[in-house]
Amino acid sequence: MTEESTSSQFDAASADSTKSIESSSPSDFTTGPIHTHLIRLTGYMLLGFVSIMTASLMETVYIGMIGTNELAAVSFTFPLVMILQGVAMGLSVGASSIVARTMGTGDREKVRRLITHCFILVMVLILLFTSIAYANLEFFFELLGAQPHILPLIIRYMEIWLLGLPFFTVALVGSTLMRAAGDAVTPGYLMTVGSALHVIIAPFFIFGIGPVPEMGLEGAAIGFVLARTVSFCLYSYFIGYRDKLLIASLTGLWSSTRDILHVGLPAIASNLIGPVSMGIITRLLAAHGAEVVAGYGVASKIESMAVMLIIALGMSIAPFVGQNWGADKYQRVRDALSLSYRLSLLWGLFAFVMMVLFGEILVSLINVDPLVVQSATTYLYIVPLSMGCMGIMMISTQSFNALGKPMPPLVISINQTLLVYVPLAILGDYLWGYTGIFIATVVTSILMSILSWYWLNSVVKSRIETAQ
Repeated sequence: MTEESTSSQFDAASADSTKSIESSSPSDFTTGPIHTHLIRLTGYMLLGFVSIMTASLMETVYIGMIGTNELAAVSFTFPLVMILQGVAMGLSVGASSIVARTMGTGDREKVRRLITHCFILVMVLILLFTSIAYANLEFFFELLGAQPHILPLIIRYMEIWLLGLPFFTVALVGSTLMRAAGDAVTPGYLMTVGSALHVIIAPFFIFGIGPVPEMGLEGAAIGFVLARTVSFCLYSYFIGYRDKLLIASLTGLWSSTRDILHVGLPAIASNLIGPVSMGIITRLLAAHGAEVVAGYGVASKIESMAVMLIIALGMSIAPFVGQNWGADKYQRVRDALSLSYRLSLLWGLFAFVMMVLFGEILVSLINVDPLVVQSATTYLYIVPLSMGCMGIMMISTQSFNALGKPMPPLVISINQTLLVYVPLAILGDYLWGYTGIFIATVVTSILMSILSWYWLNSVVKSRIETAQ
């Protein structure tokens, strides 16, 4: 389906406020060229993700201008941020999985009900987890090994940042559900608007521009909260008013909850394993000094810009796989996966070369502390080597969730962290210091990508043979 036809549907929906989702025609991924759908889905997803990571990277640049301690403070927050967002995104994965498959069957009333109930679940859980996090900030970051002179900076930053988390979470979940319902365009634009506001607003509060007083690290958190509040309002308008994807009813809430949690709970568990792993790695790196933790944070942000295409591709494959699986078009699923794997490996190789050539220059633009530059550059010379394999693993786990099979991703995540990554990281740290930790990341990604690819390929191949 072309972009023009999608736009005309949205115009019609806006003109008639009583028109429901049943009378619209969301994008149908079960017909048409596979590569066209994947390019369109990935392109708009990439637009949104690149904007988010650009805003995050620019915030890192701003904070790097303040000082190394502030940079290290933000780096310590990564595990907690991932935990909180992982809960909400796990629920959205569960909802988007069943939404995409339901779209394939044509039951759009159920789609509206699922989306509404997913937002209710997300808000309840994210407010609960945010409250728990707020009350235990000092304990959590002491556990991660934050030094006494950095801990107050972390606490003041997170106390403000947590106020914006519910708004940011609704935007992320909303974009996932809109794509599952067939809208690949709007989420990309809305994510870009929110991120652009973040980049524009943050410097005023960080550096004290115009009538705004200089607030340093706390100003960065305020910029995040304000930008994501505006983003929340935009998503509420498009999802609730324009596309009419929400209903004012709790009827069937338990049934929806059960369906969402069937995939959502294992997805949440998988999402929480990553932050636990990152927390352990941060604790190992903290033993080498705040500069190494800061370098790790800078390098991660730079790498995240390159890995965005792979993340966008992994997230985009889910609605395509879900709709075609629901429509019993299994060969299209297999062909899409094959194409995605090849693209992931090619992009991973290209990104690795770019990191080797320009990584040190990019790090130096953010922070000039020699130890920060050394540790960040070491990371960028090693970890991106496995970027293509990370993509294969992400494509596979997202596809499993889209098929309504949440246990394989959970098993993969548990094995990745507990049996492979953490033991290798501890061994690498013992043998080669923080360089060994980075080498463990590469080895883990390669091993787990092989397992992920083989497992998913076996499932799809078996279904095709059964259907034939």
